[in-house]
Amino acid sequence: MVNRDRILAEFLELVQVDSVSGQERAMADLLAARLQELGLEVEEDRAGAETGGEAGNLIATLPARGPERPLLLVAHMDTVEPGRGIKPVVENGIVRSAGNTILGGDDKAGIAAILEVLRVIAEQELAHGGLEVVFTIGEEVGLLGAKHLDTGRLRSSMGYVLDSSGPAGTIVVQAPTQDKIEAVIHGRAAHAGINPEDGINAIAVAAHAVSRMQLGRIDEETTANIGVISGGKATNIVPAYCRLEGETRSLDGGKCRAQTAAMVEVLEKTAAQFHARVEITTTTLYPEFKLDESHPAVVLAKKAAERLGLVPQLIKTGGGSDANILNSRGITCVNLGIAMQKVHTTGEFIRVEDLATNARYLLEIIRMMTA
Repeated sequence: MVNRDRILAEFLELVQVDSVSGQERAMADLLAARLQELGLEVEEDRAGAETGGEAGNLIATLPARGPERPLLLVAHMDTVEPGRGIKPVVENGIVRSAGNTILGGDDKAGIAAILEVLRVIAEQELAHGGLEVVFTIGEEVGLLGAKHLDTGRLRSSMGYVLDSSGPAGTIVVQAPTQDKIEAVIHGRAAHAGINPEDGINAIAVAAHAVSRMQLGRIDEETTANIGVISGGKATNIVPAYCRLEGETRSLDGGKCRAQTAAMVEVLEKTAAQFHARVEITTTTLYPEFKLDESHPAVVLAKKAAERLGLVPQLIKTGGGSDANILNSRGITCVNLGIAMQKVHTTGEFIRVEDLATNARYLLEIIRMMTA
């Protein structure tokens, strides 16, 4: 029932609509029109206005055809850079970009699967318990759309986010929390050639601090990184300023907080040692979640995969998604693999057959839920 050629054509259309984070207007307009054509009631919330973006989240509802048991389907509209002027290329059953941009399968492969399923349901007049579709903004820059979504407007108690790597049948049941760490080290400027001893080199202080931190893989559940460092004005000036940006992640919230505290302590002690001053801000970007394998959302996803001859894989992931926010708000959400590969790179690609399989899998979940 899933039309392979149709989902491919739609995916190719979607990826050619620019929608980098904060600039999702064109994509939101296209999707709102498409959802309305498919018989859904569509609203746009104020998440864009609240986050400084062009568009808000789209919230669409399809009334039940049969006993009510609403189900939430989620994907995000935004992409990372370089994500403008994408030109998809289809060769040997694989869709990739022309090579100078991402492809945008993250997450337009998820959107395409949801739209195809809605079409099949309409064409075949299939029974379902009511569907709620949310297309979010700003996922790639801190899950902003999900954070500003009024989940009180939703009736679903469970749902599926289509936004993970791995083939159809990949079922994410655990994901980490993440802390963001921002630090500004204040040293003292001096002429680097005349009186360097009168200065305090903020970059050198930062380097000492980073060298003392435990970074990378901390344990099987925890990672830490310093990813950005900047400072200084000229080679002949002892830099009085240096900025660091980093993160910690863990499947265990306590471990994440402990790692963040350890990095903050290193920064403070190192700054004091060199008579510098440091300002530090830490922010929890999203909470962790862990789903029991016996939860109906997990069981349903597993059984649907088996019915289609797919291999269900229950996994942990090191990345966050809208599922982190939705689970924290009381809507149990599994993140499903949609076979996107090498995402966030110019080498990103997806197999045409996987686009169709994603839709077949989601459709089977919906059919089994009403069986």
